[in-house]
Amino acid sequence: MATVYLLLFYFITPLIILYICHISKTMKKIGAVVLAYILGLLLGNSGIFPQGSNVFHNLLAGQTYLPNEKALEYLEQGTITSSDMMLNQIHQTQDLVMTIVIPLSIPLLLFSLNIRNSLKSLKTGFLSLAIAIFSLLLSVAAGHLLFHNSIDESWKVSGMMVGLYTGGTPNLAALATALDVQPNIFILTHTYDLIAGILLLFFFITVAQRIFNKILPHFNGKGTHKRPIDVFKESQAPNNLIDLFKKSTILPLSAALGIAVAIFAIGGGLSLMVPKEFQMLTVILTITTLGIAIGMIPRINKIEKTFELGMYFILVFCVTVASMANLHTIFQIEFLNLFLYVLIAVFGSMIIHIVLSAIFKIDTDTTIITITALSTSPPFVPVVAGALKNKNIIIMGITIGVIGYAIGNYLGVFMAYFLKGI
Repeated sequence: MATVYLLLFYFITPLIILYICHISKTMKKIGAVVLAYILGLLLGNSGIFPQGSNVFHNLLAGQTYLPNEKALEYLEQGTITSSDMMLNQIHQTQDLVMTIVIPLSIPLLLFSLNIRNSLKSLKTGFLSLAIAIFSLLLSVAAGHLLFHNSIDESWKVSGMMVGLYTGGTPNLAALATALDVQPNIFILTHTYDLIAGILLLFFFITVAQRIFNKILPHFNGKGTHKRPIDVFKESQAPNNLIDLFKKSTILPLSAALGIAVAIFAIGGGLSLMVPKEFQMLTVILTITTLGIAIGMIPRINKIEKTFELGMYFILVFCVTVASMANLHTIFQIEFLNLFLYVLIAVFGSMIIHIVLSAIFKIDTDTTIITITALSTSPPFVPVVAGALKNKNIIIMGITIGVIGYAIGNYLGVFMAYFLKGI
């Protein structure tokens, strides 16, 4: 029953948020994405969820949850408690929601794009990617020099963070295995990353664009200084989701959703044919490619409100992922240096990136979406693109994120052993 209530919260809360944004100018200015993160954080840190024992968290060892059979076995043995079992079910539910909503949202978002405008910015995006990688390696190396005496095997943490901030959680888990990282250090690094990631996303979806526009060129599809007003007009989602319930909209949108489900199924099927470490990469590549291809069909591209429906699923994702952040961990004083190291990797690399973007005249939106794609992984690209009111950067962001998935492990191993040797 708790699982049912949790699912209802995740899927109904965004509808309530959108309705409030529709009737309140103040809430609309704050933004639906920001409100989704706030409510998710409140849920996850309100004490409603069980905390789980140290034994349970150690047994996870980088997994999101324990398989049901294994969890039941541990429960019967007395290794974990009934409270741990409930937390495991909550984690399963959260993982299920995140697994479903992102593969559904990406095709829906891509159906409505102007592909030509999106592809124009790829050249600038690749330069921004190179700058991002350089900025990350420099900040991680600086953090290692600061904390190598106070963090056990900090060279391994450095390798994990390079993989994490180029390819996301799959690369983090792979590098933790490759470098034989202690489970506790892995869990804490992942937790601190989640906290830093939420802070970064909050900054990007609120004031970052206004601040960066004072330093960097404005986006117009070519990286020069003027932003056409139609970019804003195209991206009024998600605050007008209320229009989805009009009779003239429901049937075409249902067809678009059916196509998105089919794309999801194809991506999921293909992912079963590759090794586990490449499954997420395969899903992202497949749904992105098919979403772009089908979106080029005029009849599909003209369906109204596909972007808004995709953004609804993104809001479900925002509420869910925010509810997974355990802010209590940040107050463990003995691991403060590790947390500071993560902050240096995230925000230090961002500052370096902005300085270099100013030198190379890379626009604000490209800079923000590049950092998002690498630091938080492709599923967050539509979230930030929606907050920036610029859906034409979605393809670029996802492309950069996919490249990050591909190179993250190589860069992580290289950086770890390079820092170990100096």
